[in-house]
Amino acid sequence: MQDKMDSIFQIGTFCFRIVGLSDISIPENFLIFKMLDTNRPEYTYSIRIKEIHDHMDGQLIAKRPDLSVYKTESGECRLIGMYGTEEYYALYREQQKNQAEIILSPDYIAALQYDTVFTSLFALERHMILRDSLILHCAYMVYKGKAILFSAPSETGKSTQADLWERYRGSHTINGDRALLRKEKEIWTACGWPVCGSSEICEIGDTPIYAIVMLKQGKNNYVELLPVFQAFTQIYAQVTINQWNKEFIQQAISCIENLIKQVPVYQLTCNISEEAVECLEKVLFPGI
Repeated sequence: MQDKMDSIFQIGTFCFRIVGLSDISIPENFLIFKMLDTNRPEYTYSIRIKEIHDHMDGQLIAKRPDLSVYKTESGECRLIGMYGTEEYYALYREQQKNQAEIILSPDYIAALQYDTVFTSLFALERHMILRDSLILHCAYMVYKGKAILFSAPSETGKSTQADLWERYRGSHTINGDRALLRKEKEIWTACGWPVCGSSEICEIGDTPIYAIVMLKQGKNNYVELLPVFQAFTQIYAQVTINQWNKEFIQQAISCIENLIKQVPVYQLTCNISEEAVECLEKVLFPGI
């Protein structure tokens, strides 16, 4: 009989249990969210290894190259794939209110070492939005005890700007690619997330959000406070949202509207230099 894996994790305020075979490899970035067995999970994921069939019961409600989503009587069901491949590597199926099963193709067990592949198994964004939490594509750094989030499309320089602050101002980067944003007692807080992209920087850390900075590449450095509509539009584009779920879209809109009322959103047009740091610092911390 094979050994069983039975572990408890907590990301933000979501505490959950993963049960499966011990030969399933959990990425290091995910393991840092592992909790003591005394924590009380509110949700259980059961993983088993089996061949996956494309035929699904239920209504197809969304489809893209790496994902097919179905609505079933027991909840949501997902066939999960990877860009560049035609087959699915996992099936996620909600069984009841506090439980889901995950069927993993035996051909893709080794791929679970990658944090993106492993984390995609659990549809975590579904649970986060119900807790007034957003997953933002950003580099999350802490400076003077405050969270500053650099957000932009991929390859725009999020982690590069965070690196500049670390080099010239001694800041500390918690995650180079994503952060969980959650509202706690009416204060928006940035938290760690188990996916960090190519930055390889992934830590746990909850810090009040001081500013969100949308990046734009340019030869010269300047900062502007974004009007509400532009701030909303740019943040919405960088948040993970299930576009097939109208309730979740509305909840995300409500969260973003609340976020930008409490947290200033700037646009930094910048190059890769200490001058870019100085330019933003003068706006965020005048008089220092």
